[in-house]
Amino acid sequence: MSGVIRIWVNGDLYDSSAPAISAIDHGLTVGDGIFETCKIVDGRAFAVTRHQQRMARSAHGLGLPEPDFSVIDAGIAAVLAAGDPIAWGRLRFTVTAGQGPLGSERHDSPLTYVVTAVPAEPPAGPGSLAVTPWTRNERSAVAGLKTTSYAENVVALAFAKERGASEAIFANSRGDLCEGTASNVFVAIGGRLHTPPLSSGALGGITRALTVQWCREADLEVVEEAMPLGVLRTCDEVFITSSLRDVYPIERIDDRRLPAPGPLTQQASAIFAARSAEDIDP
Repeated sequence: MSGVIRIWVNGDLYDSSAPAISAIDHGLTVGDGIFETCKIVDGRAFAVTRHQQRMARSAHGLGLPEPDFSVIDAGIAAVLAAGDPIAWGRLRFTVTAGQGPLGSERHDSPLTYVVTAVPAEPPAGPGSLAVTPWTRNERSAVAGLKTTSYAENVVALAFAKERGASEAIFANSRGDLCEGTASNVFVAIGGRLHTPPLSSGALGGITRALTVQWCREADLEVVEEAMPLGVLRTCDEVFITSSLRDVYPIERIDDRRLPAPGPLTQQASAIFAARSAEDIDP
């Protein structure tokens, strides 16, 4: 069951209806911020260290100071302890540039720290994809950064939902398969797994990286290579990966039906489940 969102901002817990962020916070006015989302399992957040390392890279790419992760750790501890242990749920930590002008220029302001947590139900699969008419720009200044500027993803996901799909898929400006709004994509071809390289403009997903690593260690072949978007019409299987969906089978792409889960998807899913159960912070 979903529940009440637990909110922590700059050292204090807040009710969800209480004001907690300045109206001129640059994260609010222009989306000048970064964030990470982790899965909560049995009251603990999964892969926090990897998420914090990626946040540091996003901060550098956005020109923000590196966040103080001891502050974020305090926020995580506070929201996880703010009620009964969360059996399964979503943890998000966000850092913005702090208060700023109404335009794109920044002030010399302390960063704003926000941590939230909420109980939820694990996503039920399999899922379906809709290919969007829009593209990712692999040469964008923020390509590969996890920023709070998510309007493009909101529009694309609404497009997918209108077509009965659970996720939207982008090509990049070269016409190559790229990523979903909040997921990385894998395809099975001739007994091998393939996934777009990060040079495609895709975000370097934490679950993507662990899936590649753990599958290779289990002797499954995983190839990171550029592929035309049309591979979705000819491949044998498709799955997506994300922090909340793990390895998530796909049964339909637009009007094409696929076996879900196919044999390689089942293997990858079992490998990820077993390895992630061994270590909460791999």
